[in-house]
Amino acid sequence: MESASLNAMTSSTSHETLLAEARLSSPPASRLTKHYALPGLERERRQFHEFVAVDLAHTTMLVEQGIVSTATGRAILEQLLAIRDMEPSDFPVDARKGSFLLQMESYLFSAIGEDVGGQMHTGRSRIDQGATVRRLYKRNRILDVMDRLNEFQDAVAEQARRHAHTIMPGYTHMQQAQPWVFGHYLLSFSSRLHDSFERLAQAYGRVNRNPLGTVGLAGTSWPLNRERTTELLGFDGLVENSKLGREAFDAADAICALSFIMADLNDLATDLHIWSSTEFGLVECDDSYCGTSSIFPQKKNPVALETIRKAAGPAVTWLGAALATFRAEGTGDQAMRTVSHIDEAFSTTESMLDLFTGVIETLIVHRDRMAESLKGSWCTASNLADVIVRERGLSFRQVHHIVARAVRNCVAQGLSPNELTSARLDEAAFETAGVRLRLSDCAVQEALDPRRFVETRITDGSVGPHQVARLLEHAAQERAADRQWVSMARTHLDRSQRMLIEAVVKLVA
Repeated sequence: MESASLNAMTSSTSHETLLAEARLSSPPASRLTKHYALPGLERERRQFHEFVAVDLAHTTMLVEQGIVSTATGRAILEQLLAIRDMEPSDFPVDARKGSFLLQMESYLFSAIGEDVGGQMHTGRSRIDQGATVRRLYKRNRILDVMDRLNEFQDAVAEQARRHAHTIMPGYTHMQQAQPWVFGHYLLSFSSRLHDSFERLAQAYGRVNRNPLGTVGLAGTSWPLNRERTTELLGFDGLVENSKLGREAFDAADAICALSFIMADLNDLATDLHIWSSTEFGLVECDDSYCGTSSIFPQKKNPVALETIRKAAGPAVTWLGAALATFRAEGTGDQAMRTVSHIDEAFSTTESMLDLFTGVIETLIVHRDRMAESLKGSWCTASNLADVIVRERGLSFRQVHHIVARAVRNCVAQGLSPNELTSARLDEAAFETAGVRLRLSDCAVQEALDPRRFVETRITDGSVGPHQVARLLEHAAQERAADRQWVSMARTHLDRSQRMLIEAVVKLVA
């Protein structure tokens, strides 16, 4: 919703008594309207459908409990159903009237009178009503992010399957460390992303609790049926303590999970960004996810990866900003119990997952360059050390010194790994440990072969072929479970929505 449209509505003429007029002697200052009311209404209008759902459920419960009459409830519900059919942008708003709760009331007053429409707010506060709306909104956004996360996981897993046997250098300290498998590398992110899905699911569980009926702070004397609104709105349970109805730590949970997802995306994007450079040339973004330079004709810039990395930067502050806001409040001011930047966090995470899905689906992997970069590499030196320990019974630390000296000597003499002989290895062994190993030249070269290195990895989770196949299967099972989780959550919400409408229609009929 644009501020301009709200401003236009603000200037409209209204004859009803505004809520603030009963207590305040002056109308809201134009600056207050501009900087407080309008931004709040813009945010709340994005939650239009959640506002309507809460009003429908609360009014239905009031009628069922005999708190308001059937005739009154019917009149209110008929108007709420009419509002429900509107587009959010078509709903009339006057910023002078206050929050969206008061905008809804104003609409009812104009249609059925304040004496009838004003009964909808019986037994509730803007505090618990707003908290309920925000929880409904957050759970829907969480499910949307989960959908994008599952799609991204599918793209990552498919590339991992294609490259389950693609050997590349593995790096630590930006230096070649050991042979790696590109599919295994991608599967490490599959595991991380599943952990992030679980964090979102845990956050969803804390978000999806019903604060409606906690009222402002201490509950109410009205005989509300909180279990009924929990059922009608699809919550999994109650916010049990009435003081906690206004709290927004559930939003902090959600935004923390979103931050982890952005960290996952940043790490993967950073590696691919580096590896797509001319110096590495291991991967390449498809032209459709790249840009060009206005001055350098040869440039093909991986702008999609840069966009993801840039978006991930502010994500490290999301949780801190939320908790810092809460710290300013203590237990006195519920207005501080909101996370104003959560919309940005949801939108950023969802859009970057979508963008990265396209990048991964079209990613070009240069197998030949990966293989070429292993030639002349000493990244199998640790395997040579293991072979010596196994064959000669020396301690690993002793052998580490021997192999390190052998590498040092070869580098100094301009020799590549395939020129390391048993004699040269013995020379290094004698220099450092006073021993001769007497391995065959064949054994030395086999120990230094990158493909043989990969083939001999047997520990759980390693880059060995059988382990990569197992990890692929494990990742598939996790993705299936994640998709099932979202499906069950949406089915539950669809069922509760049908239940709500059936209850409303029954009262209106």
